[in-house]
Amino acid sequence: MTKDRKTDPGSVPRALLRRGLTSSGFGHTMKTCHPKERGESPVIELKNVSKVFPNAEGGLHALTDVSLTIGDGAVYGIVGMSGAGKSTLVRCINLLERPTSGQVLIDGADLCAMSRRELIVQRRSISMIFQQFNLLMQRTCLKNICFPMEIARVGRGEAEKRARELLEVVGLPDKAEAYPAQLSGGQKQRVAIARALACDPKILLCDEATSALDPKTTRDILRLVKDINQRLGITVVVITHEMAVVEEICTHVAILDHGRVMETGTVEQVFSSPQTEAGRRLVYPDGVVIDQLPAANVIRIAFNGGSSYEPLIASLAIDCGVKVNILGADTRNVNGQAFGTMLLGLPGDPAEAAKAIAYIKNQPNVNMEEVRDYHG
Repeated sequence: MTKDRKTDPGSVPRALLRRGLTSSGFGHTMKTCHPKERGESPVIELKNVSKVFPNAEGGLHALTDVSLTIGDGAVYGIVGMSGAGKSTLVRCINLLERPTSGQVLIDGADLCAMSRRELIVQRRSISMIFQQFNLLMQRTCLKNICFPMEIARVGRGEAEKRARELLEVVGLPDKAEAYPAQLSGGQKQRVAIARALACDPKILLCDEATSALDPKTTRDILRLVKDINQRLGITVVVITHEMAVVEEICTHVAILDHGRVMETGTVEQVFSSPQTEAGRRLVYPDGVVIDQLPAANVIRIAFNGGSSYEPLIASLAIDCGVKVNILGADTRNVNGQAFGTMLLGLPGDPAEAAKAIAYIKNQPNVNMEEVRDYHG
């Protein structure tokens, strides 16, 4: 469980943190989350979840035997190409799509075994934001945010007070009486986020929430989601096909391909050393081309947040007297740390190549693998 700690609330109003946005009718209290406590206990568990959509051919297998565990307070990315099953998976988490088989557990309770009434209550702890915002065009921003509280029978005065606080959270305190048609795409998504927070959710599902936005607005929305996660301790599940989104805010990631989970891990683990072909396609979209033409002495090295490639290449030449060719390189920033991958061509002399490999293997924060059948 998360615990309160004293902190500078930053962009989240102090009154919001102090009140926790709780009232009669809602059970979850938002709390500032200590980093060491995040992810220690599972809040979402998918166990052998499969989803088959009937069709003329006998059934489309959208998900096959998917198992995931998402820790409390994590920002968990689910990434894959178009058609991988991402949106189906996220809709199974709140049972908007009922799995054909398997279990969906929230805090240990199986949603698939709940009655309709029990499911309605449980869904109050799970909110969702969408690519196309889904705002009610005939309602003002304030009334859009109040809408889920009206359904939950929160008093009008309390609902409007909370809605105004949430407009402050998302940086739109002056847009209470504006209509969606008067807003930019980024502003619409901010209102949608405020609406999603109205019922004190424990979980926020983001289904391609930034795909319709320009790059700058995307970064602003991602920073807002990350801030909400860090300040209020909400578990966030991010569905995306963009690795840049995962890099920006996620702590953990699962790679989905043709309805199957191919690999999972922390963002650092998966980005520094993807273990599957699906992972490599996403992490290295413009990377090396591998075919069946033989070549020798090509290695891929990955820097895991503690190194940059310039000192390593220089030290190889200075300390070992070995010169290598840089065949390709890519660096990125993940959670404030430098990560990168590089393809190196080693000397043709086996002794020189062995010396370089031994040296690289002894370097901290560096992983290395041989690249078979490289063709640049």
